[in-house]
Amino acid sequence: MERETGKKLKRTIILGATGSIGRNAVDVVATHPGELAAVATAALNSREANESAARRLGAKAYTGADAAVRAVEENDADICLVAMTGLAALAPVLAAIRKGMDVALATKEVLVMAGRLVTAEARKRNVHIIPVDSEHSAIFQCTGFSVRSVSRLVLTASGGPFLDAPTDMSRVTPEQALAHPRWKMGPKTTIDSATMMNKGFEVAEASWLFGVDASRIDILVHPESVVHSMVEFEDGATLAQLSPPDMRVAIQYALTWPDRLRADREKLDLARLGALTFRALDEKRFPGPGAVRRAMAAGGCAAAAMAAADELAVNAFLEGRLGFADIVPLVEDCAAAAPAMECDSPEAVAEACRFAKEFCRCRL
Repeated sequence: MERETGKKLKRTIILGATGSIGRNAVDVVATHPGELAAVATAALNSREANESAARRLGAKAYTGADAAVRAVEENDADICLVAMTGLAALAPVLAAIRKGMDVALATKEVLVMAGRLVTAEARKRNVHIIPVDSEHSAIFQCTGFSVRSVSRLVLTASGGPFLDAPTDMSRVTPEQALAHPRWKMGPKTTIDSATMMNKGFEVAEASWLFGVDASRIDILVHPESVVHSMVEFEDGATLAQLSPPDMRVAIQYALTWPDRLRADREKLDLARLGALTFRALDEKRFPGPGAVRRAMAAGGCAAAAMAAADELAVNAFLEGRLGFADIVPLVEDCAAAAPAMECDSPEAVAEACRFAKEFCRCRL
């Protein structure tokens, strides 16, 4: 089946189809039937919602613990969108790469924990890892896959719910931390946004995606969430990607790259906005990004252990077993104590996760 442009219809697999990113991806595919076609959707739970999404797209539905891997292994596609959470996304990402599919990646943990492994496999198979996070999509839209003349990457951050509030961080409740002023996300991602650990993980993700050392990746607070990231070049020029805070922009570009397709959604109105504001990140108030940079510099499995510990720490906070201000110190301690080994295989990553689980069990 051919598009009017003569280009081949792009076949897509959507993993994590019932989450926020997955639902938006389903919407993007459904609104471009002449250019995109889903061949399979997968979800860990929510069987009814997943089957409904699959029916809407005329795709196969896979639900359950092994749904993502089965969806990849049993179908052929041009690109696999991975919107699952945590380390569970690693196996289907590797499966998709090894089948020669490009990967539209919306799962930070995959590159934070296994960046060396995943990027090496992608190079070996000559496939692309295309970012879906709005910040990394912005960098990709400014640079493509070439950062030869880049001097610095700048990730923007909304600032989360505690940017200006004179809040005693030791007294923050889950309800307060879950009240994000700009984005509607899952609990884990929302808490990471409140602690700013998500920005640290985005630094690690950007480092692996674009081959830029973490020391050359900065964070700039931008509450309006219109400038999604910036790229500073060696000649002094800076490029930025701007759009309304709508994840479908990044999702659609990841699925349709290198093309851009028309979309009937809100466009940016700078005159109505009037002003865009920026400020430096207060890393004393938000120590998460610094902790991730130190883990990246330590190398080995420090970042993998940190990411695994963060998931356990966030769960403990949501369950009332850990204070909000204690999340970052716990995960940084875990990273510092991580075993000195390279996370260059699924087994090594799993070992780092086991270490983090045991470390946190003793501390919680």
